[in-house]
This record gives sequence, C-alpha cells and structure tokens, in this order.
Amino acid sequence: MSSNLEMAREVRLAPISTVAADFGLDEADYEPLGLRKAKLTWEGVLRLKARERGRLVLVTAITPTPAGEGKTTVSVGLAQGLQKIGRRAMPALREPALGPLFGVKGGATGGGRSQVLPSEDINLFFTGDFPAIAAAHNLLSAMIDAHIANGNDLDLDVRRIRWPRTVDMNDRALRQVNVALGGRANGFPREDSFVITPASEVMAILCLAESLSDLQERLGRIEVGETRRGRTVTASELKAPGAMAVLLHSALRPNLVQTSENGAALIHGGPFANIAHGCSSMIATQCALGMAEYTVTEGGFGADLGGRKFLTIKAPLLGKLPDVIVVVATVRALKSLGGGSLGPGLANLRQHLGHMAGFGRPVVAAVNRFANDAEADLARVVEFAKECGAAGAVVVDPWASGGEGCRALAEDVHRAAEAATSPGVPGPQPAGVLAKLNLAVEEGCGGQGVSLSAGAQADLARIEKAGHGELPVCLAKTPASLTDDPSVALPSGPFQVHVQRLRVSAGAGFVVAEAGDIMLMPGLGKDPRAAHIFVDEDGQIQGLN
Repeated sequence: MSSNLEMAREVRLAPISTVAADFGLDEADYEPLGLRKAKLTWEGVLRLKARERGRLVLVTAITPTPAGEGKTTVSVGLAQGLQKIGRRAMPALREPALGPLFGVKGGATGGGRSQVLPSEDINLFFTGDFPAIAAAHNLLSAMIDAHIANGNDLDLDVRRIRWPRTVDMNDRALRQVNVALGGRANGFPREDSFVITPASEVMAILCLAESLSDLQERLGRIEVGETRRGRTVTASELKAPGAMAVLLHSALRPNLVQTSENGAALIHGGPFANIAHGCSSMIATQCALGMAEYTVTEGGFGADLGGRKFLTIKAPLLGKLPDVIVVVATVRALKSLGGGSLGPGLANLRQHLGHMAGFGRPVVAAVNRFANDAEADLARVVEFAKECGAAGAVVVDPWASGGEGCRALAEDVHRAAEAATSPGVPGPQPAGVLAKLNLAVEEGCGGQGVSLSAGAQADLARIEKAGHGELPVCLAKTPASLTDDPSVALPSGPFQVHVQRLRVSAGAGFVVAEAGDIMLMPGLGKDPRAAHIFVDEDGQIQGLN
C-alpha cells in the first residue's frame, strides 16, 4: 500500500488562488505564501467573521491507541464527502507539532486520499506559527529573569516562578532544569522547567483569542509567579504583552491550504488535548463558518478530552454548540481496549456516545475501516452504535476512497443537521472548580469524580481565593484510558481521577487540573520515528508519515 506522502504526491495541487476563489475569497482576503499555501489577511478575517454562519460539525473519538484512530483523516474525508453530496464544506483543523511527529504518532495531516496538503510543509515549520509562539513564550521567560537580575522591583520570589520555558520537541532532559548558573553576570540561579510548545499557555491564548486586542489583553493576564509576600504577578506588570503580541500578530491569522480533492482547508493552532483544550483556533473556526455551509473541526484524542473541552471551553466563546457531533471508532481500538476481544471494548464506545449525546446535539458514529478489519466486526460496531441511540452509524473509508468513502457519513450528518429542531446553545456549568471537575469525570469518563492530593487542595484554595473559581476547567490526563492510569485500558469498576496539581491559565481563561502522571514535556522512546526519517538523494523526505 502507498504511504501517506506517496499518495499526497499523486494529488495535482491547485494554485492557492484557485482554491481561494472557489470558496469565495477575494485577492484582498488572503496573502499567498508561495503557490500552495496562504494566510488570511485581517481584512479577510473581518469580512468572513461578519458573514452568516454555516453549520458546525465536531469530530471526536473513542479512547485511541497510541497511533490514533484516524480522526483527522475522517474529518478531512467528511468535508470531502459533504462536497460530494453538493454541500460546500471545509475542514478547520489544528497544526501538527514536531514532538509527536518525531515521537510515536508521525504526521497529523490526515492520511491516504483524505489529507490536508502540502503535507510536508504543514507537518514541519509550515508558516512559522509554532516558532512564533515559542518565541513569544520564551520572551516572557527572558523578561522574568532580566527583571530579577536588574533589581527585582516587583519582589518576585525566585522559588515561586510559575512560568516555564518551551520548545517544540520531546526532550525529557528539560523537564526540570537549573538556570542562571555561572556567576553574578548571569543572574540569580533558580529551578526552572520546559513544556512542549503545544502545552504552552501562549498556544492556548492564540487559539482562543478573537482579535489582536483580545490577544494582547489575554497575554497580559498570564500569571508568571508570586512575590515573597504571596501576591500574584502578571505579564502585564513586566510590560511584556506588547512585544509578545508583535511576535504573534502574523501567527494569529489562519492558514489556508487544500484537501486531497482541492477543497479549501484552514489549519491553525495546535494545543494538545491531553494537556490543553485541544482545538484549532477560534478565528479559524469563525472564518470557516463564514466560508462554508459546513465546517468540520475536531477535538483532540477521545471525547473525554478534546471533545468535552471543545464543548465546555471553546463553544461558550463561540456562542454555539456543534450542529452534529461525530464519534470516530475503530475495530482495532475497541479490541485493544477489550483485551483482544471486540465485545468488552464496546463499553468504551457506549461511554463516549452517551457523553456526547448529553450535550443535546445529534451524534453520529463513524467506524473507520482499516485494511485487515473483518466485515462482521465492522457491522457489529455499527449495529451497537445504533443500539446506543446514535442518530447514524456507518463504516467509512476516507484513506482509500477519499470523499466517496465518507459519502454515507456525509449523508447521515446532513440528515441529522436538517432534523435538529433548534440551534445548540452552551448551557451553564456548575459553580466552583471542584464541582466542574467532578462533572467532567462523571460525564466524560464515567467515573466517580476526582480526588485531590494535598498539593491540589492547597492549589484549589489559592485559586478560589484569587477569584478564579468560575473559570471552566481543563482536565489534563492520559488519553490512553478513561482513568488517569494509562495501563487501565477498560475500567472494571468504580474509579476516581486523581488530581495532583491545579494551576490557572488566566490568559487562556481556564483552570488546568493535572491528573495522574501527566507530563507537560514528553520524551522520545527507545525507537522513535525520528530514527526512520530521512531525505533521499532526490531531496524527497521519507518516513515522515
């Protein structure tokens, strides 16, 4: 079977000007970056955001295996399938990060005949958004240490600096570091840490900001640490937001590319869903809703993570819930969850379907076909999803067949959207961080709420005292299990999620609850994908996807 890159290279890419014109963009709406990609201009962003909105489809999934279950491939395939049935549709998805690319998962531009292209560009440095985010983040880090070294007028306590540094690479050696060593000229030594760029609060801020002014205001709210008397110090007190926003002003504009079938696609932002909120940018979603009858977007990992975070963090800012929710499942993942047997693993599908249906929107199951799947297993999953009350359930084959392989899914999605009697409006969340966390575990994971470590209890008291108790919560945990333990494929009884730490992302506007052994800086394995990626004599990249 051909690789992702080989299939991508078989596609005759259209000039980005043709793609833009096909979706109603004027020349003033976008800035070409070569022949195959572009950034929307601010003029274009404002025009598109002012248009009447189309329908929104959220694609999420069951608990995935480490390699993923093809959620992005299904998202692209669904957009192409909707085009096949005469509906103007486009995907609005996240940008890939270098960490997973060189670690376990590889590229994140879809697969086979359902990709966003040019995939090599998108998977690597693309339009420079990630480097800009890392630079803005590290500028604030540098300004913190410069302030301390030059008199420390704010009286920052070097033991209570909460702002880390960042790099877009899996590098376990940087999880805990010492900085400012080497004597008086280099500042005051202290402990520090690195997070991977998709876990940076700057990434979350960029993806939730709705304008340049909103971006700068959010950057100013970042909490960098405390004084020796316990007062919180923000980035605005360090006079950092202006320069950070300058580094980010181009990165805030969405990126325009195309699908394998030459339809328009917006690729923008890339927060991890196991750590942050896991959704593409607000601005890209708003622009796509102004360009297409159907916008297809996704929440990273399973519905307990990115799916729920889209619905509780992003949707309230967007002012609407998805018109339809698609839950992607695979026989491979269900058998893995069930210890090799399909039957037990179906409980995971039931949990995710029920969780998503609880938000009052129609839910459709998409069973993503893999080459070695047995027809009887695929049929059983489809029938089970229907028994669980799904508004539709079909087998899809976006990899091999592109939009045609998602035609039936597109028809189910369109039918469900047409049948919806009212638009989805986000409902209120319970008051208090603990209540929201308990609800996230009960509804999203099927558990019995959370237990807080002694440190998390102290964090909770500090957060509520500071007036952040009404912020939405972002549960950071393993994507490999409904629990916080990645070794528990399928919970066999009642469980709680164990929260070790709570921290405020005041600029992003949510409280992060770190559960289990979740890490903000991954590490490479013994045999990472990086060991198998190279450039051949013809200049062709091999092993990237």
